[in-house]
Amino acid sequence: MACGTLRVATGIVGLCLLAGLGGTALAQENKAPAEAIQGPALKLELNRLEPAGEACRTYLLVDNSRGPALKSLKVDLFAFDTEGVAQKRLAVELGPVPDRKTMVRLFDFPALACPKIGRVLLNDVIACEGGDATRENCLARIEPESKTATPFVR
Repeated sequence: MACGTLRVATGIVGLCLLAGLGGTALAQENKAPAEAIQGPALKLELNRLEPAGEACRTYLLVDNSRGPALKSLKVDLFAFDTEGVAQKRLAVELGPVPDRKTMVRLFDFPALACPKIGRVLLNDVIACEGGDATRENCLARIEPESKTATPFVR
């Protein structure tokens, strides 16, 4: 009787493992079409912050090395201080962004010292034009990164 119970339990565990693998495979199959709709990743990297008078000059790397050209890419950014309090809001036009190209865009957070910036938030995409691009799928494609000590998040 104990051996029979063991075989049944082993069979159930085996079925559960197979079901789990099938679920993983299905999840991966369902993930691919969503990525195809969004398009290839568009990486925005906070590359450098440096003082520029009373402002903080921001170097933002726009990596569109795998994507189509965008006539316009306008983003809504917030700079938070080291205490987590929103300090500055800035709308920045990063376009035009050529297809399969990486570039650097510079802009300033006015009247804000770089050491006071604790985090930069990609709050939203205001405009995204070019090909089949929409504001929503551009936002979904963007992967924020930071080479600085200041996090860049979505």
